[in-house]
Amino acid sequence: MPKANDQPRSSRGATSAERGRSARAKLLAAAAALIGEVGWNAVSTRLLAERAGVRSGLVHYHFASLQTVLRQAALGEMTAALEQAKAAFAEQSTGVTLTDAMLAELAEYDGTDPSSRVVIEAYLASTRDPILREQMTELIGDFRTAVSTSLARSGHPHPDVAAVTLLAVLDGLILHKGLDPELPLNDAAALISAFLTPEPKGLPQ
Repeated sequence: MPKANDQPRSSRGATSAERGRSARAKLLAAAAALIGEVGWNAVSTRLLAERAGVRSGLVHYHFASLQTVLRQAALGEMTAALEQAKAAFAEQSTGVTLTDAMLAELAEYDGTDPSSRVVIEAYLASTRDPILREQMTELIGDFRTAVSTSLARSGHPHPDVAAVTLLAVLDGLILHKGLDPELPLNDAAALISAFLTPEPKGLPQ
C-alpha cells in the first residue's frame, strides 16, 4: 500500500501556501466588488470576509489592515484597465487613430459600471489617504507617460501637456456618463482628434 506522502498532491488537498494565495485572491476580488457596490468607507472587515467566504480573522492575517486590502484591490483594478489601454494606444500612429482607440476603450465604461465606481471611489479615498494618493500618482503618471509617448510619435508638438489635458477630459467624460449614459461621445470624436492633431498654427511652436 502506498504511503500517504506517495499519493498525488491533489488528493491530499492544497498546501498552506496555496490556501493562503486563494484566500488573498478572494479577499481582493471581494474588496473590489464591494468598493463599487457600497462605497469605500462602507466596507468593513466583517462584510469583506462574508463576501469572500472566509473567516474574519483571515483579513488581518493576510493584510496589514482593511485599508491595505482596499488599496491593493483598487490599484489592481486600475492597473488592469490602464495596461489594456496602453496596449491599445501603443499601436496608434496618428491623432485620429488614437482618438478611435481611446473612445473604444471609453465605451467599456459608463460611469456606473463596477470598474468606473472603483476608480471614482479610489480618487475620493486618495484625498484622505496619502499612501493611496502616492500609489495612484505613480500609476497614473506611468500611464500619462505612455499616452505622451504615443502623442509624440504621432507628431504632436506638445505631447506632455496634451497628455495631461486628454486624461483629464477622459476622466471627466466617465463622470458625466455616470450622470447621463446617453451622452453622445461620438460627437466629441472630431474635437478630440483636432486637439490631438493640431493645425500648424494651432499651438505655438
